[in-house]
Amino acid sequence: MATNMIPVTILTGFLGSGKTTLLKRILNEQHGMKIAVIENEFGEENIDNEILVQESNEQIIQMSNGCICCTIRGDLARVLADLAAQKQAGKLDFERVVIETTGLANPGPVAQTFFMDDSIADEFLLDAIITLVDAKHANHQLNEHEVVQRQVGFADRLFITKSDLVDEATLDDLRHRVLHMNPKAAIKVVNFGDADIKEIFDLRGFNLNAKLEIDPDFLAEDEHDHDHAHDHAHEHDHDHANCDHEHGHCDHEGHDHSHAHHNHHHAHHDDKIKSFVYRSDRPFDPNKLEDFLGGILQIYGERLLRYKGVLYMKGVDRKVVFQGVHQMMGSDLASKWQPAEKKTNKMVFIGIELPQDLITDGLDACLA
Repeated sequence: MATNMIPVTILTGFLGSGKTTLLKRILNEQHGMKIAVIENEFGEENIDNEILVQESNEQIIQMSNGCICCTIRGDLARVLADLAAQKQAGKLDFERVVIETTGLANPGPVAQTFFMDDSIADEFLLDAIITLVDAKHANHQLNEHEVVQRQVGFADRLFITKSDLVDEATLDDLRHRVLHMNPKAAIKVVNFGDADIKEIFDLRGFNLNAKLEIDPDFLAEDEHDHDHAHDHAHEHDHDHANCDHEHGHCDHEGHDHSHAHHNHHHAHHDDKIKSFVYRSDRPFDPNKLEDFLGGILQIYGERLLRYKGVLYMKGVDRKVVFQGVHQMMGSDLASKWQPAEKKTNKMVFIGIELPQDLITDGLDACLA
């Protein structure tokens, strides 16, 4: 991959979550970085009015701290191509791009732009999707708007803002709730945009690498609930009796049980967007797995927001890593399995009302 690719951060979050505060800081603060901010002007909380000169017909405005602000009036791919062309021609100087999606937008199609369009994929590297969550209003917004759940599900990092307006129990409940929707995003509580700006860059959320970060709290809960989780899941016979029970790999129904277990101090939220983790210590049959995942993507692609995994494949001495957004899936060979390393499959799926049992059973059937 070319080293001179321009990294891109997608910034999302519902109206009032603090994106404008963060964008203003990027565009005004002396942080020494040259950043092009692409603002989707259909957002209700336009930053134009406050920072940009109203009379100007310019679509791209150079800020005093070396950053660039660009308001989209059309197609994102066209604007990105235009920015890249101007950078190459020496007219604009920037090192990275931040795209603010409108508070009502599903970030999926924006992310897909970087996979579908070859000319964009050659110039720009999607680094991460960052979602801002307003601590005070998040529970209500998550209940009312599926798009807010989607924004959480897509995230590589979640920033909880305005935490000073709620008590510790509310914050803990919110953290727990978003963890269940997305166990792979780091969750950080920040105050009114005073987070270190550098913390939103170079997160490598879309890099295919052998590290699959799943929040240990989430895994601990799944482990904890494993014993009775299996009773339900294996009432029906599997084709293969050796399902490695003692390794506790299937994580069947882990979610629902862990919700039940935590009910004494966490409110129960029946969110449409949920996640689950699949693990196995037995290798996959590569052909079976490819066929199965292809079928799942065709049928459930729209409902699958993000999915990632590190895979142990039969006959392959290296880790196979895969990840995707909706129907766009990529995979690659990663480092070799080390002699001391335990070979294992670990996959996380985040989506809208996904048939967890069907996917888990299907993956079991793909094991060699």
